[in-house]
Amino acid sequence: MIPEPVFSPQTHDWKVALSESFRQIEDLLKYCELDVNRPESGSEAGFPVRVTKYYASLIEKGNPQDPLLLQVMPDKREHHHIQGYSLDAVGDIKAMPVPGLIHKYPNRVLLTLTAACPIHCRYCFRRHFPYSEAKLDISNCSPVINYLNRHSEISEVILSGGDPLMLSDQKISTLITQLNKIPHIQYLRFHTRLLSVLPERVNETFISILEQFNGKVVFITHINHPNEISEFNQRVFNLLSQHGFQLLNQSVLLKAINDKKSILSELSYKLFDNHIIPYYLHSLDKVRGAAHFDLTVDQQCKIYTELRNSLPGYLVPKLVNEISGQLSKTPVQCS
Repeated sequence: MIPEPVFSPQTHDWKVALSESFRQIEDLLKYCELDVNRPESGSEAGFPVRVTKYYASLIEKGNPQDPLLLQVMPDKREHHHIQGYSLDAVGDIKAMPVPGLIHKYPNRVLLTLTAACPIHCRYCFRRHFPYSEAKLDISNCSPVINYLNRHSEISEVILSGGDPLMLSDQKISTLITQLNKIPHIQYLRFHTRLLSVLPERVNETFISILEQFNGKVVFITHINHPNEISEFNQRVFNLLSQHGFQLLNQSVLLKAINDKKSILSELSYKLFDNHIIPYYLHSLDKVRGAAHFDLTVDQQCKIYTELRNSLPGYLVPKLVNEISGQLSKTPVQCS
């Protein structure tokens, strides 16, 4: 049985909860009632462990193959340098005209607001990103604000990181104030893992700040497995939906974690029941250290065909790659 968390997001301050995250492999393994000397475990490979207690509470105790655990537990295979897996898997660095702003697609840009994230997923495509070279300045007349003002074709700003919700309410409010001064910015999109791993973050104060934005606010959640949805983050999804914010989800197709039609089908239904549209199912971004999560194209297509044949069309996410230099996500070609 998967235990329910012993704390409530409604009464637990999110910064306190964040400070209680697991930062040592041994502590996480002990909490999960597993051998701290597991032979398959590896060192952190330059990418430190970070797991919120809430997320860890959803891991089945005593199960070394738990799909949530496998997403966050360092593995010795991360040290293997395999051809085709690079430090910048999706071409972020060469698409950064000013520090902290990535402009790949014609009418939208992405801001890397912070290097911080509440959970370190071992397959993260930005695990090697040079955040020190991408420090973001959103003050008046900063390079980022000047760039946005000069490019009237940009209608959407995507907030990413790290995780953009790691910023304080005050910093998010300041950013929204700056974006409201730019009339052609009509959409504000948050790409966040935090909604599902640190639900304490969302409260009425945060909601009121989002409502200051003049345009449409969209959340792209990152949920890979149905076990990541519990009664606590369900309340968060419901609250955001009730206030009129659009929620969509993108998952990563991961070997030994969600590489079965039955798991992905359950996830789509569970997302939809919580006002979240299944949006993208990503092929693994080929980042160095994550090759052991990857699947061949044939394997991906077999799973996806089975999924497509088992779900109504509105619950089938698009299976895509992100290819450096392309002007959109690229559909994986399956017959």
